[in-house]
Amino acid sequence: MDCYCCYTQARPSSSTTPILNFQSVSAVNRNFSVKNLHPRVLPSPGSCRQFGRLSDQFRPFIYQRNSELPSLRTYRGRISSEAGRQGWDFGRFLKTFYFFNGPPSPAKVRNEDKARRMLGPDVDMIVGDITKASTLVREYFKGVRKVINAVSVIVGPKEGDTPDRAKYSQGIKFFEPEIKGASPEMVEYIGMKNLINAVKESVGIHRGKLVFGFEENLTRELAWGALDDVVMGGVSESSFVIDPTGGEKGGPTGVFRGVVSTANNGGFTSIRTKNFPVPEDLSAYDGLELRLKGDGRRYKLIVRTSRDWDTVGYTLSFDTIEGQWQSIQLPFSSLRPVFRARTVSDAPPFDARQIASLQLMFSKFEYDGKLNPTFKEGPFQLPVSSIKTFMKEPVTPRFVHVSSAGVTRPERPGLDLSKQPPAVRLNKELGFILTFKLKGEDLIRESGIPHTIVRPCALTEEPAGADLIFDQGDNITGKISREEIARICIAALESPYACDKTFEVKSVIPFSEPYTVDPANPPPEKDYNQYFKSLKDGITGKESLEKSPAAV
Repeated sequence: MDCYCCYTQARPSSSTTPILNFQSVSAVNRNFSVKNLHPRVLPSPGSCRQFGRLSDQFRPFIYQRNSELPSLRTYRGRISSEAGRQGWDFGRFLKTFYFFNGPPSPAKVRNEDKARRMLGPDVDMIVGDITKASTLVREYFKGVRKVINAVSVIVGPKEGDTPDRAKYSQGIKFFEPEIKGASPEMVEYIGMKNLINAVKESVGIHRGKLVFGFEENLTRELAWGALDDVVMGGVSESSFVIDPTGGEKGGPTGVFRGVVSTANNGGFTSIRTKNFPVPEDLSAYDGLELRLKGDGRRYKLIVRTSRDWDTVGYTLSFDTIEGQWQSIQLPFSSLRPVFRARTVSDAPPFDARQIASLQLMFSKFEYDGKLNPTFKEGPFQLPVSSIKTFMKEPVTPRFVHVSSAGVTRPERPGLDLSKQPPAVRLNKELGFILTFKLKGEDLIRESGIPHTIVRPCALTEEPAGADLIFDQGDNITGKISREEIARICIAALESPYACDKTFEVKSVIPFSEPYTVDPANPPPEKDYNQYFKSLKDGITGKESLEKSPAAV
């Protein structure tokens, strides 16, 4: 039941760091440069539940652009991987990952030695178990931006199998199956819950993270204090209060208010939070969004990454519309390093992983001697109901999960089970395997993480390249290459059309016909976006279950 994961650590400027959770090996690399490495196979149905992780201290991994990887290409065993040359482009995404074929023997649960032989000596590996939340330490996932998860419960012959798994390779119809190792509930449901909890902070949620304020059923208050021109001899004065009924819909809102004066060479007021007890890591997001009621003035947001009192603040001005509630998005990429209204050209880049405090300011001064064109002395008031993070549109999936076709069928009314795949017919005998796969899917959909759920039909060892059928509603049967699923997962990571979609997929080749590829005349590369564009929101196949409660 070994399963490791593969991901990279993000640099401060990076926003696309994948974790790939597959069977039996993991690798981390700060400087992935392989453009032409491609996955060969997904785990056979009945993958593992372990994962692995590298520590932050290691030398750059063994890959070089267009390099040969003989140790991976020539390895043969129960767990295998083959690196080939393919020309797809991840942008800044990870250019390579591994899919490993075949579950290992339950007698060898933690096969770290085999993983180490495959990955080489430069990898410092940590092994965990998705069924045990205590092993999924969040620190392991810092910097992770993308997840592909293909962990699955193990299914195998009751009477055992040959060393090369000949019975399993023949298919479930040739043997009586049973669950090997942890139950479907532990792997597919509790394991999924554990994994989501471990990666959620790192990959982010679509609606954003509330940093301050009042939003639906969420509330997060911060300790704000006035920081006015009194520090330089001025007389301006401000405060921050909570108005319990001043919000957009009659609920609570924060209010930044005061009186600004240029007397004694002053001219600014501001409110600043105390340093957060622990720096906020908002690197999964693209910026901060303020929901406020404008007064026609120009304000500044200042974000500090140092806990020091008098230090550089990363700053951006924004204009408001008088008397109107509005959402203002301030991208991290637009923040400028400023110290006492002067741009600091040699300041370090903004690091969204280390946010120490926030500050709102109304000032006579802009930057570098320029003046605020909306400034006027006297009283002002700016209601601010929330400050939260946002993801820049179009959002692409952050979590791609390989599930299974058939997950909604065991409890579907009026379905002829004799015409369904064995897993559907044997759902109860196999510990409600499909029922818990569906419950695991639901956890992803409910998490708020931008996601794609891929439901392959029966997985084969055939090469990728056959024409495909994408469908929704959980109705189709057939077969599809593991290699094809690997490519679909990669493509989904960077396609907004795949975001928050659930779909089934199979090839057009019937079970009775083998599919082969002529190396001298390979099939053309697919544009998976053309398939993703056909997908619709909200279709999972559960629609047919609304009048038929699940048995579990």
